[in-house]
Amino acid sequence: MSNWNEVTNIMNLPEPAKGPRIIAVANQKGGVGKTTTTINLATALAAVKQKVLVVDLDPQGNASTGLGVDRKSRRLDTYRMIIGGTSLHEAVQKSTVPGLDIVPAGMDLSGAELELVDMDTREHRLKQAIGDGAQDYDYVLIDCPPALGLLTLNALVAAQAVLVPLQCEFFALEGLSHLTKTIERVQKVFNPELVIQGIVLTMFDKRNNLSDQVASDVRAYFGDKVYKTVIPRNVRVSEAPSYGKPVLMYDMKCAGSQAYLHLAGEVLRREGHLSV
Repeated sequence: MSNWNEVTNIMNLPEPAKGPRIIAVANQKGGVGKTTTTINLATALAAVKQKVLVVDLDPQGNASTGLGVDRKSRRLDTYRMIIGGTSLHEAVQKSTVPGLDIVPAGMDLSGAELELVDMDTREHRLKQAIGDGAQDYDYVLIDCPPALGLLTLNALVAAQAVLVPLQCEFFALEGLSHLTKTIERVQKVFNPELVIQGIVLTMFDKRNNLSDQVASDVRAYFGDKVYKTVIPRNVRVSEAPSYGKPVLMYDMKCAGSQAYLHLAGEVLRREGHLSV
């Protein structure tokens, strides 16, 4: 982490936002870079002295693995927090990144969708579990599963904003339209404060004309909601999780790491504006 001082030279940062910001990282499509974006954005925020918590709400538990949390140590996890009443403080673990904590996900979470169906206030279980514990953090990032089920609904009810990773592929806009309709329904029924914080284009291949076309289409439709930073396809980003590290700790100089640092700068500037 000796190179972390270099990070502040990359970002032109505003004053930190007041109070915790809870952001759901969501897209119902799998394989769009959602978890990769969660762990690397969280790492970049921690690198500039933000206190960050990742809540792994995906039964696959990839965010937990990518932040170096061994499966054997996930005894208190998001399942026990949502279903079993474990407090946030009890479930939190330190990650391999200084200033970055995590509530890990275990295999039991795969059954939570069915168990939530018959529970009272089933849409609010995560919000209730996080409670005042969020006050210990500047940012809480919720890594959602690749589906628009009750777990994702819980994340959208608990969050103040949604960050949407969007792969540069042919069906990108079609999938995004489903997510935006879900967000609108959540705003009307459960969480009127919820906003789309931003859309980040992932797996961008500058050699592929389709990537440019998708990026142009998304920007034309969503305008300033789309971040200027795009996340490129990068081998080092793909390799990093197998070492239990975010790419920013695995190879801070690679193109993927630099992109996530720039994205974090954009998020902080946008959050500074949103929090006014």
